[in-house]
Order: sequence, then structure tokens, then C-alpha cells
Amino acid sequence: MSNFFDLRTTAKRFRFIAVLEAMTWLALLIAMFFKWVLGHTEAVAVPGMVHGIVFVVFVIVSIVTAMSLKWTPKITLLALVSSIPPFGTLVFERWAVRNGHLGELSEPAKAQLA
Repeated sequence: MSNFFDLRTTAKRFRFIAVLEAMTWLALLIAMFFKWVLGHTEAVAVPGMVHGIVFVVFVIVSIVTAMSLKWTPKITLLALVSSIPPFGTLVFERWAVRNGHLGELSEPAKAQLA
């Protein structure tokens, strides 16, 4: 397995931001529990802001990745929509690797099928 923090390629940057987006979703969900169940209204301020920033970065990185790896409009739309449900970016990233849409990250998966 390659180093997760190696961000030298477009596909590796996409993977990193996809995982980061899912992690901020988790933080926001936990903060929402504290806000709505325990009554700490200030609990969502920081996780909400961080998640919002990472969400915008994910959208930008998705578009850059789509152009760089020549994704079809359908795949690009799937990547963008994956940022809406919690942990959807992880599902999309795994799917994209398995189906050959993430460049060198997909090559080992293709080699295993041969």
C-alpha cells in the first residue's frame, strides 16, 4: 500500500480529500448530536466550518480530477453528488478505483483481475 500522505498525483490528491471530507462529515455528525441531543448549540460551529471548507475543496478537486483523468460527465456528476450524503465520498472513491477511474490507484486493482 502506498503512503496515504503522498499527494504527488491528481488521483492521490482526490483520495486524500475524499477521505478528509468523510472525516469532517463524521465530526459534524458528532457535533450535531451534541447540539440537538445534549443542547450544546455552539458544538457545530467549528466542525461545521471545517466541513464546509473541505466540502468546497472536494468539489474543486473533483472538477480538477475529472479534467485531468478525462472523466465523463456522468462520472464527474457522481463524484460531485457523492459529497452530499455522509461518507459518500468514500463509496465513490472505492468504486472509482475498482472501475479504473483513478489512474495509478486503479492499476493494481486491474492487475489483480488479470
